Amino acid sequence: MQTEAELREIVKQKYGEIAMQGKEENMASCCGAGGCSTEVYNIMSEDYSNLAGYHAEADLGLGCGLPTQFAQIKPGDVVVDLGSGAGNDCFIARHEVGETGKVIGIDFTPQMIDRARTNAEIRGFNNVEFRLGDIENMPISSNVADVIVSNCVLNLVPNKAAVFKDIFRVLKPGGHFSISDIVLVGELPMGLQKEAEMYAGCVSGAIQKADYLGLIQANGFVDMQIQKEKAIVIPKDILSQYLSESEIQEFQSGETGIYSISVYAKKPAEANSCQPGSGCC
Repeated sequence: MQTEAELREIVKQKYGEIAMQGKEENMASCCGAGGCSTEVYNIMSEDYSNLAGYHAEADLGLGCGLPTQFAQIKPGDVVVDLGSGAGNDCFIARHEVGETGKVIGIDFTPQMIDRARTNAEIRGFNNVEFRLGDIENMPISSNVADVIVSNCVLNLVPNKAAVFKDIFRVLKPGGHFSISDIVLVGELPMGLQKEAEMYAGCVSGAIQKADYLGLIQANGFVDMQIQKEKAIVIPKDILSQYLSESEIQEFQSGETGIYSISVYAKKPAEANSCQPGSGCC
């Protein structure tokens, strides 16, 4: 198994390569993992094209949901997008916040930041900015964001608890998030768990659905709800790269499920930046 640092470098390298490509090249990807069936593109990602503010050049097809559609963004809001990529969700959010609001995208891949900034500059979007940094320790002050969104990114981060802790810190009291992500019900076969390529492909980095929701509650969020959920089926031509024929049959006939969920939760209106049990309150 790779270390946390090794996994971070694998993801950074993979998504750096994707940033230099186009969406058509990524259509053969499983959230970025190469060598996958083109069917995965249709299974993993959602169609943004009907959402106001959509710009095809910023859509690399790497998401697994439509968090901005569910995020209840209002004019004048400050919105933060975690793992902003080429800017797709940021530009959707910009349409919702209007000229009086602000959108901040955070990504730890320099190539993605460069591509997103270029996309924003070409369109004259002066109230959208992109910052290079880690979503476990965002380059943003506390109690700033009205809304935080993220699309198929937390599953790529080994320390998901740290991300939710920092989301709590950055949100204003009463602010909320809408996050789309991949979660599991049941254990993945070892062949998928061990493969770094599958980690970069959003699958082996996913954790149990119950644990994921538990992290949200443990970090002090309230009013949690699943806004959307759909099953993800990994095509056999991908599975065959990591599993034997008998393992594939067992996996496909078993009770293990891979799901895309969009989750909403709020920071309590009376909250400060401290999480329960942190000792700072």
